[in-house]
Parts: sequence; structure tokens; C-alpha cells
Amino acid sequence: MRSEMDWFVELAEAENVSAAAAELHLSQPTLSRMLGRLERELGTELFDRVGRRLSLNDRGRAYLDHCRRARAEMDAGRAAVRAMVDPVQGTVRLAFLHSFGIRLVPELIGGFRREAHVAFTLFQDAAEVVADRVRSDDADLAIVSPRPTGSDLVWAPLLTQRLGLAVPADHHLVDRAEVSLAEVATEPFVAMEAGFGMRRILDELCAAEDFRPDITFETTELGTIAGLVGAGLGVAVMPIEDTGPLAADVVLVPLAGPQTTREIVLIWRRDRPLVGAAARFRDFVVERRG
Repeated sequence: MRSEMDWFVELAEAENVSAAAAELHLSQPTLSRMLGRLERELGTELFDRVGRRLSLNDRGRAYLDHCRRARAEMDAGRAAVRAMVDPVQGTVRLAFLHSFGIRLVPELIGGFRREAHVAFTLFQDAAEVVADRVRSDDADLAIVSPRPTGSDLVWAPLLTQRLGLAVPADHHLVDRAEVSLAEVATEPFVAMEAGFGMRRILDELCAAEDFRPDITFETTELGTIAGLVGAGLGVAVMPIEDTGPLAADVVLVPLAGPQTTREIVLIWRRDRPLVGAAARFRDFVVERRG
């Protein structure tokens, strides 16, 4: 038996009794009586009638919004119960930055799979693309840096990495304990493409030092940045940990200043409760790293 939420959403989206009744496998008179009974119960009409055509009015739209949210909560509740009955089933859709695939993501998945043998669907891209996959429900969770802006995503901190200036091994700053970006303001930079987290960090750091970097090469991989720096084609800002093997002729000098770290966070949608395998993986990651 269809619930009130189900048939009302179907009717509101179709705005046609005949079409909705056919989809719901009900007779037109039955659906019309159900709508009439609901409107009498609420004390108002939810549709404007134009001939045989229905047009959702403002009261109907308000009721539709609540019905959709209620259905989503009921679906989440059913999934949560199913996960409690058989918690090892399901797939976690995880998105993350390319550099996190070197060590961080394999460590987290490996540790979790020792507790629950669930499947994973993995996706790697720029920070903005990764965050948008969560927003569009194409991913359950994402690991990004820096933290996304906006209130539509929930985040939990995982770790903080120190940032360094990558320079060729024969650069005049290689023996320094720390270096300020202002000291290399006139030098060419190698950077990630726009939309990547490290590019946003570089732009913000340079803006704080009141200069715009002269970016001579852009790429999508930190390893490529290290190779270009090692070839003497510029300097770069890179995380000191988890960068993978740097080229032998590259040195990372720690950056000086209070804002010279990057925060790595786990994100998920605020308006869609995680359930099943995705919720278990989130809780595992937050407990392990939070």
C-alpha cells in the first residue's frame, strides 16, 4: 500500500490525476478521493484546478517539500536498520585528491577492510570537483584540502600537514631552516591547475604576502611539480608529508608563518544522513584520525 507521502509526491510532480493514477496503479476516482480527504484534513486546497489540470499552489509546494524530506528520512531509516541486520554489505563511494592516493587513502581503506569487507568505488580529481561530487550525491564521502566553503557540507578534521617551498638542490635557500614566500616573490612558480586545493592554498599564501605568483607551469600532479622544480623550472609550495617520492634534486624548505599548514578533512552532505557502509567508514575514519 502506497503511503500518503508516496502518492502525494507522484501527484504533485505529475499535476495530472490520470497520469499519477496510472503510475500508482490506482483508479482515477480513488486517487481523487484520497486527495479530497487530505485537503479536508488540512483545511485547504493544495492544487489550483484549471479544467482537468492540477496546478500545485503555495500550500501544496510547502507540503511537497515536507513529504520529500520525510520520504528521505524513512529511506535512511530503512537503510540504517538493514545495515544493523547485515552491516558488512554495501558500497562506499569515496572521492579524494590525487595525492591522498599515495598513502592516506590506502591506509584508511586497509584498516577498515580488516573490520568490514565492504566494496569501495574510488574517484580522484581536483578539490572543487571532489566536493561537488558529494554535493550532487555522486559520492558519499570525500577527503579534501583545504576545507570547502559553504554550509551544505559537514566536515571532520583528519590531519594537518606542514607546507614547504620546493626548490632545486642548487637553490640559494636550500640550507635555510625556514623561508618566507616573500623571499621568492620574483621567481617563477610551478603550480597545480585552478580548482585544485594546493592552487587555492598557493594563491591565498601569496595574496597574504601581497604578490601574485608568476606561474610558468601548471599541472594536476604533485609528482610532476617536483620533477619540474628539480629541472630548475621554478619553485613550488608543496606539503612536506605524503607527497610521495620527490625528485632527488629537489629540497623542501619549511615555510615560515602561522598559516603555513594545510588541513585535510573528511566531508559529507549535511542534508543527507549517511547510513550503512558509508556511515561505518566515516565513523571509523573520524575515530582513527579525528
